Amino acid sequence: MYYDPAMTAADSLFDDAPPAVLVAGIGAAAILDAGGALAELSLADAARAVQGGPPPILCHGRAVARRLGVAPFPARDVLELFAFVRPAEPCLPTVGGLADALDLARPRSLSEEAAVLREAAGALLAELGEAGPEEAAEAASVAAAMAAAGWPWAGAVRGVLAGPDAAGAAGFRVWERLPEISEYAPEPPPGAAAVDPGAARDRLARLLGPTAEDRPSQADFASALTAAFAPRESEDAPAAVIAEAGTGVGKTLGYIAPASLWAERNGGPVWVSTYTRNLQRQIDAELDRLHPDPARKERKVVVRKGRENYLCLLNLEDAIGRGDGAVALGLVARWAAHTRDGDMLGGDFPAWLPDLVDPAGALGLTDRRGECIYSACAHYRKCFVERAVRRARRADIVVANHALVMTQAAVGGLDDGFVPTRLVFDEGHHVFDAADGAFSARLSGREGADLRVWLLGSEAGRARRARGLAGRIEDVARADDALGAALSETLAAARVLPAAQWLRRLAQGSARGPAEDFLAVVRRQVFARAAGARGPYDLEAATRPPLPGLIEAAAALEAALGALAGPGRAVADRLVALLEEQGEALDTPTRNRIEAAARGLRRRLESQVAPWRAMLAELGGETPADFVDWFAVTRADGRETDVGMHRHWVDPTLPFARHVAGAAHGLVVASATLRDGTGDVEADWRAAEARTGAVHLARPALRVEVPSPFDYRRLARVFVVTDVRKDDPGQVAGAYRALMTASGGGALGLFTAISRLQAVHGRIAAALEADGLTLLAQHVDNLDTGSLVDVFRAEPDWCLLGTDAVRDGVDVPGRSLRLIVFDRVPWPRPSILHRARRAGHPSGRYDDMLARLRLKQAFGRLVRRADDRGVFVLLDPAAPSRLFGAFPPEIEVARVGLAQAVAETRAFLAP
Repeated sequence: MYYDPAMTAADSLFDDAPPAVLVAGIGAAAILDAGGALAELSLADAARAVQGGPPPILCHGRAVARRLGVAPFPARDVLELFAFVRPAEPCLPTVGGLADALDLARPRSLSEEAAVLREAAGALLAELGEAGPEEAAEAASVAAAMAAAGWPWAGAVRGVLAGPDAAGAAGFRVWERLPEISEYAPEPPPGAAAVDPGAARDRLARLLGPTAEDRPSQADFASALTAAFAPRESEDAPAAVIAEAGTGVGKTLGYIAPASLWAERNGGPVWVSTYTRNLQRQIDAELDRLHPDPARKERKVVVRKGRENYLCLLNLEDAIGRGDGAVALGLVARWAAHTRDGDMLGGDFPAWLPDLVDPAGALGLTDRRGECIYSACAHYRKCFVERAVRRARRADIVVANHALVMTQAAVGGLDDGFVPTRLVFDEGHHVFDAADGAFSARLSGREGADLRVWLLGSEAGRARRARGLAGRIEDVARADDALGAALSETLAAARVLPAAQWLRRLAQGSARGPAEDFLAVVRRQVFARAAGARGPYDLEAATRPPLPGLIEAAAALEAALGALAGPGRAVADRLVALLEEQGEALDTPTRNRIEAAARGLRRRLESQVAPWRAMLAELGGETPADFVDWFAVTRADGRETDVGMHRHWVDPTLPFARHVAGAAHGLVVASATLRDGTGDVEADWRAAEARTGAVHLARPALRVEVPSPFDYRRLARVFVVTDVRKDDPGQVAGAYRALMTASGGGALGLFTAISRLQAVHGRIAAALEADGLTLLAQHVDNLDTGSLVDVFRAEPDWCLLGTDAVRDGVDVPGRSLRLIVFDRVPWPRPSILHRARRAGHPSGRYDDMLARLRLKQAFGRLVRRADDRGVFVLLDPAAPSRLFGAFPPEIEVARVGLAQAVAETRAFLAP
């Protein structure tokens, strides 16, 4: 079989002969050679063919290497070329995704994929050759530095560029080309004008446009939410609405209508908080309806995330100075010059790119350790985070996430101390889990080591930047004796925290210092008491009864932390005092740096050291009734990654209500799945109020229910398969294959354990490919969850296996999702924390509620539009009927054998 032997114009740009093209499926591969000959061969033969030869052209090199069963090898990855030529533009990490992005014909076979890859490479190089002088000069400079690092595309890229062939890493210095941040006067506090329900309906109609279908339920939803935008009547008593709006109501535009009106009338922002990055992107896209002009939207809408999401320009500069990872740094530099907001996690940075060029995350380009030095940074005036913070002050709508809102509120406000007065929590069914993460405490080796680095900075053996507290304020401390003394005492006390290689020392029995001594006893207690200690999973054990020496080690560490907290507070207090005493003599950057250092130190003392000391002091007695404590050893890929003591609120909505909801003037908590469906309406609402924190508010929340407009009796089927043994991997895998084949793809398989997911994938992937169906899988394919879902959405006949993260992130209307299969009832995982929370509920009620909510959330993903059709299958013969309230009441849940489920699925989903 031959490809058109007429080579693309770009073929002449390679240093040697035009490279071969390699594509790999689940069970076979294809190689298109330089002369146009196409060979289809086994994966083993393909693996041998690429060893030691010129780097082939391919798509997603790590995924191809995994399919071939070999280590990653040098290759000309067209995804890397796309990221270089079209930085900050979307592209799915598949050959079909490249074809869509470049307006090429979509391939339907391995041979066509090979042809498309060569065509895509030629198209991208030709496009780069047409770049303007400024763009060409920048690209040429970056490519020169990447060439020195051996980037396989460098020769071809430099061959098409008309710009100067600059040497060195000048093109990497992207901060020199970024605009500086504009400063404005502080914004006045917002007004308190209410939003009229009729005005909200009118605004919604304008957003939908004159050609939109009539959706009375969406208008009712928007009207009801105006109650949350009424003036607050008393302190700590927000105007709150908890709203369950069924799938298809149109929640996003429903709350944008009153929120945008309130922001415009009162001159203040409304913060919309989500749980998943996917929904953040969707909300941002929907806001194009409110502000079709991109320039106006840039002013009025801001997407906010935590600092750890954004490119840190100082980290980038340091990585460039170290001289490693030049290929990754070149692609990052190209992106940073074109990005909308610098968001590397869920923004316009390709989610698949880190796995290709920096799979271990060694470059550390985001601020994951809280090492920001604020105005002491040379790039402060161009910082992506500071730009987002300032834009958010002046915006009408800020699209944030639950973790940012809750974590920052817990420590007294956002990065600049701002506390939003109007909050909308979309995906409100995740409020409980988000609060659980935000208000918990963990005294662990990793947390302690991170605090040590924040205080002491880089120590021997650390290659990456970490200036430490002294590096932030050393000039100020030299000029103030009291501050200098307190700082020296603080840094000396910080050496009790775990140092580099602490985990290795614990395993070897050579702990060093009070923190490591305590963790060593914790680790021994976990291995002595936990079940399955030799397995690959996380381990946990109760804190009592303690092993000999545990209480003494805890007391010693508590005392050592006390010796750290005292002088640490003195440093923070003295810094604040200097702002008052010497305010007129301090320039603005120095004031900002002092204030940031004081705020950061206090935050760590209050949110880390204080809870640690309380946990240690109470270890020998009774844990406070509001909390549950336990010890844990955390593992990843069978390796230990952390050891420590955990403390969680039994009811994390208590601090959520106190620090977040209660501090707001108006609050909306909205979801399609607030209630779990017991059949008792009042009991369901009370449970929803408990899990959203509404039960703790001084003023009762308004309950709003807007049912789904869909005719589920016509659009969906639910089957419980009764003759497949859920503990037999072969039977489960066979059921998945039969059902996915019956649906013709568009199937999502959900699992409650990663091991079962991987086992099923290994048994059915090749068989499905032979049937013409491609199977993606979380924890198997080298793709992040967001990319997996994006690919699944774009490929109507592909299938996907995943866990809870996939279930929460899937929003796939149309035929791309027409079948959901659960491997068993999603009961909550038994744990010490779960046992404590279940204790306050009637027998079985808590477990049933969580299982129903998970089933309800998964089913809600199946039918997203009025023309969708879907089948939901549960492979669990023991599934109790009391859980079926998770499904719409008009649907009859049918208990059937596998053969009948397959036959009815095929018939129901037939085009």
